[in-house]
Amino acid sequence: VQLQASGGGLVQAGGSLRLSCAASGRTVRNYNMGWFRQAPGKEREFVAAISWSGSSTYYADSVKGRCTISRDNAKNTVYLQMNSLKPEDTAVYYCAVQIRQFGSVRNSPTDFGSWGQGTLVTVSS
Repeated sequence: VQLQASGGGLVQAGGSLRLSCAASGRTVRNYNMGWFRQAPGKEREFVAAISWSGSSTYYADSVKGRCTISRDNAKNTVYLQMNSLKPEDTAVYYCAVQIRQFGSVRNSPTDFGSWGQGTLVTVSS
C-alpha cells in the first residue's frame, strides 16, 4: 500500500490544519492507522491512532484535546484535524498502517509500516 499525506503548511499559533492521508494500492479498512511526527533533530513520535472500524481513537498527551483523528474507509483515507496549533507542533507529519490487521491499536512506530513521504507543518509564534 502507498500512503500520500497532504494538508500541511505554514500557520500561525492558534490556527488549524487538516491533514489527509490517502491510501492506494489496496484497502486499509482492516487496519488500524496512525499519525506520527518528527521534528528536526528528534525521534519520530506518536500523535494519534484510530482503530480499523473507527470506533476507537488514541492520542498523545501533547495533542489530546486539540487533535481529532478520523477515517473514511469508503475513501481509503485517514484525517487529522489539528486545532490550537503551537510552535512545538512544528514537524513533518507521517501517516502509517499498523502492520497487523485488526487487533489492538499500537502507538510505537515499530508496529507500523508503509510510511508515506510526510507533510510539513510549520507553526509560527
